[in-house]
Amino acid sequence: MSSRPNRFVWSAVVALSLALFACADPGTRGSGGPAAVEGTERVALPAAPSVAEGRPRTGPAEAEAGAPRAQTAAPVGAPAQAALYGRLTEDERNTIEVVRMTANSVVYITNLQYIRDFFYSSDEPVPRGSGSGFVWDDEGHIVTNFHVIDEGDRFMVSLPDQRQVEASLVGLDRTKDIAVLKLGRAIPGLTPVAIGTSRDLLVGQKVIAIGNPFGFDHTVTTGIVSALGRSITGAGGLTIRDMIQTDASINPGNSGGPLLDSSGRLVGMNTVIITPSGGSSGVGFAVPVDTVNKVVPQIIRFGKVIRPDIGGVTFVRDEVARRARVKGAVVLEVARPSRAYGLGLRGLTRDNFGRLLVRDVIVAVDATPIESYDDLFAALDGYEIGDTVTLTVERGGGRRKVTLELVGND
Repeated sequence: MSSRPNRFVWSAVVALSLALFACADPGTRGSGGPAAVEGTERVALPAAPSVAEGRPRTGPAEAEAGAPRAQTAAPVGAPAQAALYGRLTEDERNTIEVVRMTANSVVYITNLQYIRDFFYSSDEPVPRGSGSGFVWDDEGHIVTNFHVIDEGDRFMVSLPDQRQVEASLVGLDRTKDIAVLKLGRAIPGLTPVAIGTSRDLLVGQKVIAIGNPFGFDHTVTTGIVSALGRSITGAGGLTIRDMIQTDASINPGNSGGPLLDSSGRLVGMNTVIITPSGGSSGVGFAVPVDTVNKVVPQIIRFGKVIRPDIGGVTFVRDEVARRARVKGAVVLEVARPSRAYGLGLRGLTRDNFGRLLVRDVIVAVDATPIESYDDLFAALDGYEIGDTVTLTVERGGGRRKVTLELVGND
């Protein structure tokens, strides 16, 4: 008699389990996840780009051109992933958005130099250096540092999708450590970086550096503007003024890469690090975008930078002038004929014993004091071709004023 109630109870349990299983959300069976609440909308968040890989999603134009098609990431739809995205801070979301915007704007540059083989009398291209660069326009111009391409014979540009394209040198400016390359063929899908300004930067504001440190492509670091108006000696031997100091990690290979603000606009070009112990990390400095934007269009148009210049005058190197304990821009030679020569400017001369004697030294441009050629170069950089300036020229302990019109440098 006792077996009948037991069978009845087990039958009830089985029936109840089947009923509950039938009511469960089909999407959660076997997954261990909770059933969706009836009436709740499932929201699919856009997939964030892969910061680690940094590879762009290839568009239709690239697919037609035969470029390898990248896999499109699935939208974030799982509740756990949605919750993770929701826990990101506003700053993290901003960084992700800037990285997404510039995914197709940053490239890796390899500088190749031909080395002659002693036994076979042939030239072999060998890597001399590498760095970063960024897309300037839709015509395939790539901007980087001069020291990245210095002494190179060939230049290979690695695109965000890992393809390599050879580029040619358009022109350079050693004094500002800027160079421009041009890709050998049109590359669909590359995106020019958005050009910002550096004149309204504030110390403490967020910046994002993107580059290829140590060959690790498309690496992202963040930091702040640590200081403004720094002066650093560039690869051309002259001082680059108004440099941006940042604590965003900049390492070998970052040179030539973009420094971006929180809107994804270019505010500088990562150029140099200063380390107290010669290590690979330290304080980073970037050429301000206002300087880049002044130089690059001239290089693209003329193949060089045309600056305001006195015309026909060369100067003694600053290290030589310092050894001679002379302050100012020491005139080395004045071309004849030239406007400067006609106004009485003269270079070095020799006495009866063959010793070099200093004659004219420029010690001021208008109201700006000049203590070196570096100072003179920086002062003239603030003028335009055709402007009239007054030079204060010292000779033999006396001073005189020379007024002339600035011309374009050759």
